[in-house]
Amino acid sequence: MKILVTGGAGFIGSNFVRRAIENAFPRLEGATVVVLDALTYSGNLANLAPVAESPRFRFVHGDIGDAALLEQLLAEVDTVVHFAAETHVDRSVRDASIFVETNVLGTQRLLDAAVRSGLSRFVHVSTDEVYGSIAEGSWTESQLLEPNSPYAASKAGSDLLVRSYVKTHGLNASITRCSNNYGPYHFPEKMIPLFVTNLIDGRHVPLYGDGRNVRDWLHVDDHCQGIALVLTGGASGEIYNIGGGTELTNRELTELLLETTGRDWSYVDEVEDRLGHDLRYSLDSSRISADLGYRPRVQFEQGIAETVQWYRDNRDWWEPLRHRAAL
Repeated sequence: MKILVTGGAGFIGSNFVRRAIENAFPRLEGATVVVLDALTYSGNLANLAPVAESPRFRFVHGDIGDAALLEQLLAEVDTVVHFAAETHVDRSVRDASIFVETNVLGTQRLLDAAVRSGLSRFVHVSTDEVYGSIAEGSWTESQLLEPNSPYAASKAGSDLLVRSYVKTHGLNASITRCSNNYGPYHFPEKMIPLFVTNLIDGRHVPLYGDGRNVRDWLHVDDHCQGIALVLTGGASGEIYNIGGGTELTNRELTELLLETTGRDWSYVDEVEDRLGHDLRYSLDSSRISADLGYRPRVQFEQGIAETVQWYRDNRDWWEPLRHRAAL
């Protein structure tokens, strides 16, 4: 199999690439991987360094909005896994334009190129945030889309475009929607890497509002395992939720990170809540479990301890990125 991975220099995309090159995914052994990434502020070639010398890996610096480049690359592959997206909610609140351009228009151009090329398989990687907020219970894939941030709205738009290309053009495409990811190589503007790197250095961390917002946490290895299962066994036109099964309030997560880094609550600054901040996310992953045999393997306590240790051991990776995260 020859796979084009868009956004493959980002946090989740690079994990998928490294694991694929390591032959970690059943039915993808020996696959050739081409990464297309624009290397905007959160894209990082260092994320791909462990596999950069593999003969089965190639990196292309470019944008999913470049129709001519897409035409060329899609002629060389038979499968696309589409990670490329602007993802940080806070940035979308300040300026939504790049989120619409990349997440909606970029996805549309990629879909057009996929149809023209006769691509055999397309997996679109999305987010639980498209569902909005849920007070109790968990979302199934049939839940109405009610996004509450410009980021989530742009991802919902891209999801609907993918669905339309399945129905209109017969594209063999599936959509995955994941809960909050954590793990190594996570850009230090998101909560866990921001808090961990700040606390390691004895800096304060900002906790939004009262910290009662609930998130379901999923190790990036488990997420990519789920994507690989959908790629090789998922049904066209189907949506698959991929959850981690560990729900914590942001306050509970902060307490755990304080304990793991040896800090106390004096390092926490409770700041004004973010606009449109969803209260709770929770995914029902029973479809992907029943249909494709998915189950999260990384226990949260083990995964978070290993993640904190990775940041302790890899200061040379994250310290140069701090100024980008502050923009």
